[in-house]
Amino acid sequence: MKIMINLTTHKKNQLFIKTLKGAGYLTLIILTLFLFTLIFNSFLSLKTISLSFLFNTNWQPNTGNFGAAPFIIGTLFTSILALLISIPFSLSISIYIGYFLKNKKRKNTLETLMDLLAGIPSVIYGFWGLMVLVPIIIKLQTTLGIIPYGVGILAASLILSLMIIPYSVTLGKDVINLVPTDLVEAAIGLGATPYEVIKHIAIPYSLSGLFAGHLMAFGRAISETMAVTMVIGNRNFIPKSIMDPANTLASVIANEFGEASAPLHISSLIELGLILLIITTIINIIGKIIVKAYTIET
Repeated sequence: MKIMINLTTHKKNQLFIKTLKGAGYLTLIILTLFLFTLIFNSFLSLKTISLSFLFNTNWQPNTGNFGAAPFIIGTLFTSILALLISIPFSLSISIYIGYFLKNKKRKNTLETLMDLLAGIPSVIYGFWGLMVLVPIIIKLQTTLGIIPYGVGILAASLILSLMIIPYSVTLGKDVINLVPTDLVEAAIGLGATPYEVIKHIAIPYSLSGLFAGHLMAFGRAISETMAVTMVIGNRNFIPKSIMDPANTLASVIANEFGEASAPLHISSLIELGLILLIITTIINIIGKIIVKAYTIET
């Protein structure tokens, strides 16, 4: 009887393991299909324009001139600026929730608000940016004597920074909570202030997790479409300052794909999607290497 039970349990375990492996392989297959689909449908652009597509600064569908440089620069510009703006706020909130906030009701309320911010549709952020943020930027530009576009890199970066803060906070507060209590109590026993505990113990101990959270937020910023499209200005030129209108890889695809009719135009837009996928993959790989290297060192 026991042998039969053991055999049944063994079969269930094997089935469970195979199911998990199948789910993992299915994910790889879907990602591979994404890649091959993008390559196949952008083949006309890859063949016709070749590598000059990456460095050409002109995007003129009417004349058949396609260059991705303005959109690559616009994507990196807005995403990096949004990340730099968000880091002080997300790090502060993570430390406050993970270390200082002991009241469970307040902690749960603040965590719920972070989850709510993460779940708000991007179009709502875009509307808020147009109705509230853009008029403020117009007043600022008028005061500074700059052409009052309102929309542009600055507006898109501010909206993105607001959108990605919850992603950094969600992981950041969890890794700070994992800091061993013994280390914190020992530091306090030696006379360390809360600031010194955070600076010399909590942050160094959880640095790889905090970095991973900001990396996740950066990936979210790069791929954001709707909110950015609504406030970035949608101009197909390389921005010269944070006040200039611009375009990102995602926003130009959203703006033009539905109206594109020429085969080369459609193929070029799909190649922009391929570039976006490659950029996101490279950033994730670099981030994982850094996190792994730091974890091994510590």
